[in-house]
Amino acid sequence: MTHDDIAQRFVAARREARALDGYPGDVPSRLEDSYAIQERAITLWNQPVIGWKIGRLAPEKQAEHNTERLAGPIFAPTFKDYSAPVTLPVFIGGFAAVEAEFVFRIDHDADPAKTDYSEEEALRLIDAVFAGIEMAGSPLATINALGPTVVASDFGNNFGLILGQKLAEFDSDSTVASLNEAAVKAFTARTEIDGKVVGDGGLFTMPGGPLKAIAWLAGHLAARGRPLKRGQLISSGATTGIHDILPGQSSVVTFSGPLASPVLNLNTVPATTETAELA
Repeated sequence: MTHDDIAQRFVAARREARALDGYPGDVPSRLEDSYAIQERAITLWNQPVIGWKIGRLAPEKQAEHNTERLAGPIFAPTFKDYSAPVTLPVFIGGFAAVEAEFVFRIDHDADPAKTDYSEEEALRLIDAVFAGIEMAGSPLATINALGPTVVASDFGNNFGLILGQKLAEFDSDSTVASLNEAAVKAFTARTEIDGKVVGDGGLFTMPGGPLKAIAWLAGHLAARGRPLKRGQLISSGATTGIHDILPGQSSVVTFSGPLASPVLNLNTVPATTETAELA
């Protein structure tokens, strides 16, 4: 089974809003193979990439893969500026989850030859942070249980991004202290599903802080020949947890930040061939 075969099967299942009974090929043992599958699937999906999500490997997997993080593309049709409430499709028999996210916007094109970033250099890449929700989603119900190589191979388990209000701005006078351990405590989030609180957290829950994650992503993408571009959105990691959600359920995510305290509402519906193609 080739990388192309696996990518084609994932893309076909997404377009047809069809669940997969199992991984569509041999499970990759290396993240390098996962990203080769992801790259082929990006080409097959043939939609503009407007941003990237960052995921975190389980601690017991980090040494095995020599990294703490993984990345997946966010496509233009999946992006929604928030207006209450948002309705999103989910795969029947697949995987769907709500993730409260702090979303960073890229200020300028990154140097395509630069593959190593400090926190200070990562800060210079961004101009603002927003409240947001990542809709995790895959035709494969066991995607997370099968581990990071499977997650990375299917678009990083992404199926949408909702962008809410701006929470803070950054400029040439900003310093790393603006997002250090003390500062990030001002950015909190709470997630509810069907009126029940399922997770509390914030930027402070991210080990190493958001700048380390952005620095990693900038270098990772440059090495793949996909350097960050002005205006792209970075979904920096689940801050209250990964919360499974079913068709017909609703979620409310409440944020706080220096400039605003927005509340984002979403409802879910079954994915169809029409909505899956759009999302």
